[in-house]
Amino acid sequence: MVLQAQEGRLTATGVTTSAVRVLVTTAVPAERDAVVRAFTGPHEVRLPGGTLLRTAEGYDLLAAGVGPAPAAAGTATALTAAALDGRPYTLVVSAGIAGGFQPMAPVGSLVVADEITAADLGAETADGFLPVTELGFGTVSYRPPNSLVRVTGQATGARPGAVLTVSTVTGTAARANALLARHPGALAEAMEGFGVAEAAAAHGVPVLEIRAVSNPVGPRDRAAWRIGDALAALTEAFGKLVPALESWNPYDHR
Repeated sequence: MVLQAQEGRLTATGVTTSAVRVLVTTAVPAERDAVVRAFTGPHEVRLPGGTLLRTAEGYDLLAAGVGPAPAAAGTATALTAAALDGRPYTLVVSAGIAGGFQPMAPVGSLVVADEITAADLGAETADGFLPVTELGFGTVSYRPPNSLVRVTGQATGARPGAVLTVSTVTGTAARANALLARHPGALAEAMEGFGVAEAAAAHGVPVLEIRAVSNPVGPRDRAAWRIGDALAALTEAFGKLVPALESWNPYDHR
């Protein structure tokens, strides 16, 4: 008799599989491939409009595209496909590289979002920027479960703080200062986290965002970018995070 592997049960090989079924969404294949290097045996799984990589450990990795809209669309597609298959995800992770606000998040460090915020979703007015919530619409922020942020920080050494989602990457000191003035707890900026969080929230699934800092937020200086080092840090982070998640209760949304 052949036993099918199921989350949290003993398989025919005697290996206990994880109770946590995780979708990891990145922007580009280079980030996805950095994450997948922490796993074994990935194979392709076709989705409507895309492909994800499924690892032997049961993690699904998706390069959904750059920006909050592709991130939301790709994540929602994967979540829907899993739910229709009767194997819904218990956690969604937005992962990749990011710009870090200095000196709080130096190049090469890891950050984990205790707040995922759409920093430029709103309106410019004569009195300054107004977030969309102050216009009477929607939300601009999601908070991952405290227990999950704590487990991630302890396992990887990632510093907790706000990670901003922007549609336009910061390229001046003036904008960096303006973002910090509006979001004093911000550690990093990236382009996908809020989109991933929107899709996860629509499906009632907790979300996490973890980033490796590749460059300072501010004036664009390609000579200061350390993308290779950040991708290597991302691989190392997931190598430590995966076993730590085995002890995390996916139903603890505090």
